Amino acid sequence: MKEKNESGGGYVRADQIDLKSLDEQLQRHLSKAWTMEKNKNRNDNEDHRPIIINNPPNTRRVTRQEWEIDPSKLIIKGAIARGTFGTVHRGIYDGQDVAVKLLDWGEEGHRSDAEIASLRAAFTQEVAVWHKLDHPNVTKFIGATMGSSELHIQTENGQIGMPSNVCCVVVEYCPGGALKSYLIKNRRRKLAFKVVIQLALDLARGLSYLHSEKIVHRDVKTENMLLDKTRTVKIADFGVARLEASNPHDMTGETGTLGYMAPEVLNGNPYNRKCDVYSFGICLWEIYCCDMPYPDLSFSEVTSAVVRQNLRPEIPRCCPSSLANVMKRCWDANPDRRPEMDEAVTMLEAIDTSKGGGMLPIDQPQSCLCFRRHRGP
Repeated sequence: MKEKNESGGGYVRADQIDLKSLDEQLQRHLSKAWTMEKNKNRNDNEDHRPIIINNPPNTRRVTRQEWEIDPSKLIIKGAIARGTFGTVHRGIYDGQDVAVKLLDWGEEGHRSDAEIASLRAAFTQEVAVWHKLDHPNVTKFIGATMGSSELHIQTENGQIGMPSNVCCVVVEYCPGGALKSYLIKNRRRKLAFKVVIQLALDLARGLSYLHSEKIVHRDVKTENMLLDKTRTVKIADFGVARLEASNPHDMTGETGTLGYMAPEVLNGNPYNRKCDVYSFGICLWEIYCCDMPYPDLSFSEVTSAVVRQNLRPEIPRCCPSSLANVMKRCWDANPDRRPEMDEAVTMLEAIDTSKGGGMLPIDQPQSCLCFRRHRGP
């Protein structure tokens, strides 16, 4: 997503994005739109005579933001996932199957102003990042609404109204579910090597696109990747994504998920898009092995070992060297030695899958017994 600065040149640095200002602008716009609509309805009820408005040609009285949905076209159905601050529902928008992410800012008095402000800022940030993206390996953003009183959840017994402080993001529905769930289902029998490379390429191409748009996802993990009906991987969840800062020192702090976070992020050091490359390397291992990285270690043990002992998931002996090389390069402790994502795409495209090379199931006699102890690369 390319955002121009006020002078019209260059990209906006991450530290120059004023989320509070963006949020206030959105609220002012929506309040103005609702007020105009209410006044229109009141005038129509009081006087049925035609009203002539001298508007310029081809303009509308009420203008929506390009990312705003029409709540009257949205049908929200049952929940398919739940989180700390909201739920994801199946839905239909304008006749299309969608997923609806509902964020509840909390009933008045149940959350502090700071908590609500944080949630509103996260929502605004996610919309700002997501709504301009267009790539086959990125979940398609359809629209969003903030603070609408027209949202209802459809149940067997009728409709349940939602509080007016609930906001929602509407995206394409991916019936294949999370990539992580798909890998867990195939934990015993593993995946054909051709499927491994196809899934890896989908993810790599999506990340390459994001980086070309100056976006760092910052939470790359198989749980945040969805599968459509053709088993195409689509990157989702841009809740912590940011425009990449021109100065790495402007991007610090532990953001992401332990087990996938790069050493520089865990250490609180400055970082850039190469933190996504590291996380991709871990995902690549996970896709090949259909297993969890570091299953026997606590969060604190993982953090310490990754930073101080160069701990990485153990690559099975049956893994072709061409793929193992991509993993090792991507999770290198030195960000400068990691490839760019477009280079990772090229390396994966060059791998020959015609002769097999997938992970061998553990119950096969010729299987490689690699999971005795987790070591570094």
